Amino acid sequence: MTDTTLETDREFARIDDEQVAALRNMIGKPIRSDRPHITELTSDAIRHYAFGIGDRNPLWTEPEYTASQGKPQLAPPSALLAMDKVFSGYVTGLPGIHAMYAGTTFEFERPLQVGDKLKGSATLKELIERPSKFAGRSWQQIYEVPFHDPEGNLVCTGHSYCFRIERDNARENKKYEEIRVEWTPDQIQEIAQRYRDEEARRRGDKPLYIDEVKVGDKLPALTKGPYTATTAIAYLLGWGGLYVRGHGDAFDLFNRHPALGIPNEWGVPEPPERVHWDPDLARRVGVPGAYDYGPERVSWMSHVITDWMGDAGFMKYLDVQVRRHNVLGELVTCDGEITAVDTATRTVEIKLDAVNQDGHESARGTARVVLPAR
Repeated sequence: MTDTTLETDREFARIDDEQVAALRNMIGKPIRSDRPHITELTSDAIRHYAFGIGDRNPLWTEPEYTASQGKPQLAPPSALLAMDKVFSGYVTGLPGIHAMYAGTTFEFERPLQVGDKLKGSATLKELIERPSKFAGRSWQQIYEVPFHDPEGNLVCTGHSYCFRIERDNARENKKYEEIRVEWTPDQIQEIAQRYRDEEARRRGDKPLYIDEVKVGDKLPALTKGPYTATTAIAYLLGWGGLYVRGHGDAFDLFNRHPALGIPNEWGVPEPPERVHWDPDLARRVGVPGAYDYGPERVSWMSHVITDWMGDAGFMKYLDVQVRRHNVLGELVTCDGEITAVDTATRTVEIKLDAVNQDGHESARGTARVVLPAR
């Protein structure tokens, strides 16, 4: 694809073939993951993450709830995203080239629980050039991140991938039209009622047995949004972000990685992550406004599964593809449908979908859940 952006119009870096070759040489080698937000799933860490994705399940938020059943407090499966930056979208190589998080796969050996001290060991698995109508030259970076406990036991094998794009090309090609979503007071009340209804129908401690489900069954939908900068902050409190730092800690980061520091309107360097709350920078990289976090959307899809399967279910596998940006003001509805049931292994296959208020696809995925037998 021909790059039509004039050199004089360029604001940001462009993809350099030598840098691509250097990145390709890293395939198969360990990748350092810059200081995880959580090193141990304490009760507080679990609670903060759960509230950050709007998941009020007492299985995660109330230690007394599980203690009364003689069980440890559990953690949302997607809380693993807070325990390794590479798994959450931190990428290496190609300085100054924008990274857009695009998907994650989890394959669990067991549920996450309070006290877990898990360490990810990231490896760059693939680097694939994928020409894009959105941004011209584009590269997909795929990482494998197995997580082990201190005894060396494998708890989960994760995969994540991002697309690297030239910001100037993305801006000039204008894949996305301007989006502005406003809500009336009556609509806000309707959304509030949806949240109340969803909270009331969470399965909780009532077991869902394998003989109760069949192909074609629908999973109850969950509401997420309308999205705001405050929503992003709530998620950051539990997840931690990739480059959110302040004062001398931030300047130290930009000193070590100069391409991360993009001057704001006051001339102060800030990380590219601010596209999630800064509409101007988001537009400069080709998106019509500040938008949500990809790992956050993965967490929403996991929330659909855990509310439906109840306390006795085990989500063994989850794969989510981020398909579109959700800008500030947008409302997303996440749901699912059972596509296969294996009574011998008590395993259920599920197709997941997420759409915005206009019916545009936001995310898609698949999951495997193990349910109890009577």
